[in-house]
Amino acid sequence: MDVLSGVEVQVLSWAPKKQEKRRLWRFSCFAILLPLTNYHMLYTGKGDGGTTKTFDATPGVRISKASEMPEALGTLDELNSFVGLAKVKASRDHDPKMQIGKRTRSTSAVLADIQETLFIVQAEVAGAPKKVGKTKVTETELIINTLEKLMPPITTFSVAGGTELSATLDVARTLARRAERRVIAVTELGLRTISPNTKAYLNRLSSLLFALARYANESAGIARQTPKYK
Repeated sequence: MDVLSGVEVQVLSWAPKKQEKRRLWRFSCFAILLPLTNYHMLYTGKGDGGTTKTFDATPGVRISKASEMPEALGTLDELNSFVGLAKVKASRDHDPKMQIGKRTRSTSAVLADIQETLFIVQAEVAGAPKKVGKTKVTETELIINTLEKLMPPITTFSVAGGTELSATLDVARTLARRAERRVIAVTELGLRTISPNTKAYLNRLSSLLFALARYANESAGIARQTPKYK
């Protein structure tokens, strides 16, 4: 399986004109659709030599899986998956609620929205005609600002932990930072032009996850712990 295919599943679909014939496609989170010749294969073997390709790759041209582009896409995939884990933990825990404008939103709902947006980011980095809109950046800033008003101001670093949900969100925050660094590296090397809103969203995302981590502890009545430096 190519590394750039990310989260990849097989989708069974009916042919529009001949419904008695079914076609099996491999669908990747980077909007690549490739027909499979074997209905039972979850791999192609094309990446066995350590190479892969992007959505807009020139036919026949493959790149190293260890290069900057696969690293950025793989890190985004890792982040998206971990946000999914945090979403499940939130839904099984007290799932802290927040009033965002006129809407009441749960932490799990916010995390689900983050996952959907990350798929857009992954698609853009892979070369698909997708990008994050300005509205998404504005919505993210609104959630951050709302949560920060519900908690004491930050005056020093804090030790990750408290509730399991908060600790999980803190790990997601660090992954978001790494994903942002990897995407910026891709742009600085001239491998991909990323829209300003997408870059702004990635920058806000780690702040959002940090705010959610703090709020998870705050809503559970867990006091913030600061490092002792001794």
